[in-house]
Amino acid sequence: MDRQHRVRDGLTSAFLALLAALYLAPILIVLVNSFKGRFFISDAPFALPTARTFVGLQNYLSGIAKTGFLQAFGYSLFITVFSVATIVLFTSMTAWCITRVRSRTSSLFYYLLVYSMIVPFQMVMFTMSKMANVLHLDNPVGIIVLYLGFGAGLSVFVFSGFVKSIPVEIEEAATIDGCNPIQTFFLVVFPILKPIYITVAILNTMWIWNDYLLPYLVIGSNYRTIPIAVQYLQGGYGSRDMGAMMAMLVLAIVPIIVFYFSSQKYIIEGVVAGAVKG
Repeated sequence: MDRQHRVRDGLTSAFLALLAALYLAPILIVLVNSFKGRFFISDAPFALPTARTFVGLQNYLSGIAKTGFLQAFGYSLFITVFSVATIVLFTSMTAWCITRVRSRTSSLFYYLLVYSMIVPFQMVMFTMSKMANVLHLDNPVGIIVLYLGFGAGLSVFVFSGFVKSIPVEIEEAATIDGCNPIQTFFLVVFPILKPIYITVAILNTMWIWNDYLLPYLVIGSNYRTIPIAVQYLQGGYGSRDMGAMMAMLVLAIVPIIVFYFSSQKYIIEGVVAGAVKG
């Protein structure tokens, strides 16, 4: 029996290692090609840089100059940080209200939010971009409202599942001690939601940081985010600076990878807490 367990564990480890290699391969290929000359990437995309193909940091310097990367990074950072903070704050409050106030109205509102998760973005993108223009939301501040709308469905769904596991007696004790609903939420409920709101923040950060279509439709080239700036490295008639593009992709990936690994333990805590409670 022990031998069977060891064989099974070995096969599982080998399969997971292979799966990890498949996921990491595209990132490694982009990283390797970011140090190669633009004319050598298409000829041998999987080869390591040699003395002939290695160009050092030339692609990075060229890409930063051509795309205005630092400005694009600032716009992406601003939009991502404030969009995620807005989503976490408002959707957690919404989920708490929907879960605790049981009525037909709250149930209808909950199912409408869940239904919004299955509506494809392409179905509403033209109407949404027109309304954004009419309501003057076509700027880095206004797009935060749009991200709140698109991110509310999944976030409320995740928060609601966790709020149901929080004992109502804790909130009743806070009410007896003189807390109003706002104080009860921010002083009692919100700290308990920490593993979940960090999980929600990570999921939305990865989505918003890498999003291309919504910023392109709403704010366009006036306020270029990183995905839009990288796209501008593709010139006319199919010409493109692959070296600079690879370098900018690496710079775009690094912040989100650092953020993910620094917050990874909170995802595990959230999954474990959700499995144990309720």
